[in-house]
Parts: sequence; structure tokens; C-alpha cells
Amino acid sequence: MNEYNSKQLRRTRKGRIIAGVCSGVGEYVGIDANLIRIGLGITTLFGGLGVGVYAIAWLLMPEEGKDTSIVQDLVEKQQQKRQGSSSPWGGDEHKPQP
Repeated sequence: MNEYNSKQLRRTRKGRIIAGVCSGVGEYVGIDANLIRIGLGITTLFGGLGVGVYAIAWLLMPEEGKDTSIVQDLVEKQQQKRQGSSSPWGGDEHKPQP
């Protein structure tokens, strides 16, 4: 069996300040997470882009030890909810009785 270690972009627990995005990106790229934080801080000061980038990364990057991101979990939960309810009212309790 071939096993290999591939780098995966994940939000980390180690070095986390808010959600682990910067520490995860820093670990993936191989640079200090503080440089990522400084870059996001600067982009936040000049137009607010840093906050949006951070928020999107937080939603799309899986946390360390997980295979799915927050968005993937929400989409999957929504799909399960739709598959579980066939009626437009959300459940079987509103079906007309014969």
C-alpha cells in the first residue's frame, strides 16, 4: 500500500489567535503566520479586503483533523434536511389523512 504525506490547507489549532486561518496558511506555505497576519492587517486598513478574505478562508478551510469545511457541513446538512422531508411543509406530520 502506498502511503504519502501531502500538504493540506487546514485551519490549525496550534498558533491560533482567532480561527487558525493565518497559522494554517503559514504552515502550508512555509512562512511565519505573523507575516500573513501583517499582510491581512495592511489589506484591512486599505479598503477592508483583509477581513473579507479572512472570513471566506475561515468558511472554506477545513479545521485540522476534519475533512470538511464549515460551508461543506452546512450544505450537507441542508441536503439531508431536503432529502428527509418530501412534503413542502417539511415533514410527514402535515400530510392529509386518508
